[in-house]
Amino acid sequence: MMKAAAIILSGGKSSRMGTNKALLKINEKTNIERIRDELAKHFSDIVLVTNEPEKYEFLNLNMTSDQYTDKGPLAGLHAGLEASPYDVNVLVACDMPFISGELAKFLAESCNGYDAVIPVIDGVQNPLFAAYHKKVAAIAAQKIESGRLAIKAMLDELNVLYLSEKQMEKFSQHRLDRAFFNMNKPQEYEHAKKWAEEK
Repeated sequence: MMKAAAIILSGGKSSRMGTNKALLKINEKTNIERIRDELAKHFSDIVLVTNEPEKYEFLNLNMTSDQYTDKGPLAGLHAGLEASPYDVNVLVACDMPFISGELAKFLAESCNGYDAVIPVIDGVQNPLFAAYHKKVAAIAAQKIESGRLAIKAMLDELNVLYLSEKQMEKFSQHRLDRAFFNMNKPQEYEHAKKWAEEK
């Protein structure tokens, strides 16, 4: 098992989906259970960041809440890093049903000497399936307190390893775009259910 933790963000208001994305079912399992089970293959420590812990007790995970409420994913990252017992941590959003545990492990292993490891797919940075060093929590807190909530803006000030698709391709059991697929809208949830049935 990794000397690293995985941090799952349970998500915010899910306004575009209209319902809690983490608890949507795909093939009899909730989205968040799929993510937990995939991460548990490689990480013995998984921290769930949620402001509604009673909804997630069934997962049997260590839970923590945002110290800064209503400040988005940056506040979730901050809370997860503060709660983690490890220097290296992989962050995963709750709306990514096809994440690869192998790839998460690779991100953690790549974090050696870096503040963050950020995958880049089709030219787009993916800070919500990425690795972060625990010391980034202090920088995140400064950003939140100064009202700058974009994770990407914070990355500009960190020592970041940006990973290309080429560097990650062998770690995805399915296509990389699936590993980084996130469900925000009802039609994306429908796509996810179809994909899950293909396996």
